[in-house]
Amino acid sequence: MTPTTSSSPAPAPTVPPHDAPGPRAGAPTPSPARAGVYARLPRLAGRWFLPVAFLARLPFSMLTIGTLLLVTSSTGSVALGGLASAAAALGTAVGGPAQGAVADRVGQRRVVLVCAPASALAVLGLLAASTGSSTAATLAAAAAVGASVPQVGPLARVRWLAMARDEPRTLFAAMSYESTADEVSFVLGPALVGVLAAAGSPQVAVLVAAALLATAGTAFALHPSARVTSRPGTPGAASTAPTAPGGLRATWRLARREAVTVVGMLAMGLLFGGTQAALTALTRDAGVPDLAGLVYAVMGVGSAATALAVVALPDRWSLGARWTTFAGGLLVSTAALVGAASTGSVAAVVAAVAVAGLFVGPVMVTVFTVAGERAPAGRTAAAMTLVASANVVGVALGASGAGQLGQGVSAAASFAVPVVAAAVLLAAGVSLTSRPRAGRRPERGARAAVR
Repeated sequence: MTPTTSSSPAPAPTVPPHDAPGPRAGAPTPSPARAGVYARLPRLAGRWFLPVAFLARLPFSMLTIGTLLLVTSSTGSVALGGLASAAAALGTAVGGPAQGAVADRVGQRRVVLVCAPASALAVLGLLAASTGSSTAATLAAAAAVGASVPQVGPLARVRWLAMARDEPRTLFAAMSYESTADEVSFVLGPALVGVLAAAGSPQVAVLVAAALLATAGTAFALHPSARVTSRPGTPGAASTAPTAPGGLRATWRLARREAVTVVGMLAMGLLFGGTQAALTALTRDAGVPDLAGLVYAVMGVGSAATALAVVALPDRWSLGARWTTFAGGLLVSTAALVGAASTGSVAAVVAAVAVAGLFVGPVMVTVFTVAGERAPAGRTAAAMTLVASANVVGVALGASGAGQLGQGVSAAASFAVPVVAAAVLLAAGVSLTSRPRAGRRPERGARAAVR
């Protein structure tokens, strides 16, 4: 759904577009109309926040495939390229939550200002390591890239949780937009790498990613919206209060609180990775291997459209009910995808992938919304990055599992991985309760948004 502007007068912005985001103290809280709620986002965060945050997250999706192409091209080994890609994913799984935990304590600005140039240097290190260095050095460099890339998507969601804390519908719109931005970046990023690699080389592609990390990443860090995550008492704010402790024990407690969302996002990753690998196997067997990326992009288009439409859902429809409904639809559609793949018809698979994509966006929005609602006060960044990292791990596991099935059994058999992923996602939704656990200090807007 493409949002349109309401015919009624739009609510007056609470701050000038170039000023710090968030409502002024004592200012009335506007209630955006359903149709015009997306127009509220740039007024709330500042007109440059959306493009800056999008460009800053683009290198993440570029380096996912860029690492694979770079190492494969430099070493001539597809196996080593796959290992390097897996090492980068492992680095993200470890470094992502670490970035979030530190951001909760010292604020996002300091973390991103360190990670943006550090990740650009790590990419340069990977370029050097991939040309004649040992396998261990190459894998270590790839892991460093994954660990240091700024977690822009999760951190942007934390900013929205703070900025829209008193505007439930705006918060849903922001989460919907973020899911759409993720989808678009994961389609555009690999495509951009492909174009740059074809026109120049994989080295050129990763250098462009490094330049974006240094420039757009720094711009994201310096954007005024970063200040809202340093206000005491707001979701994601840096805090030294007892509610936001650090250490392994605190991390374990956070993981327990977010267990449902971590499992849910791990399942989403399994679905993404499994679908990518299964489509690769199917198009290879059909003699059109170059179509794999385009077919997968069909899922992203449907997902982006329905993610934007989540804001139109009635408030009385709880998060638990949304999760189970859309996960159930995803289970049925992935099962149909297996049937379509068994026919060997690429056209039938495209249709089935398009239907499955319609359920992906709403589930992604729901999972991230629940993650923010369940996070302890002052630990929202750690929660968001933990959940996002689970997705990265799931992608790696799903791609590996489906790849093995596609190679050893059949392309149709590899589509069983997305079905299993959807079943796990549905089970997680059934176990979900949207009631905050003891110790949570939800903001007024957050409580309203997830009732």
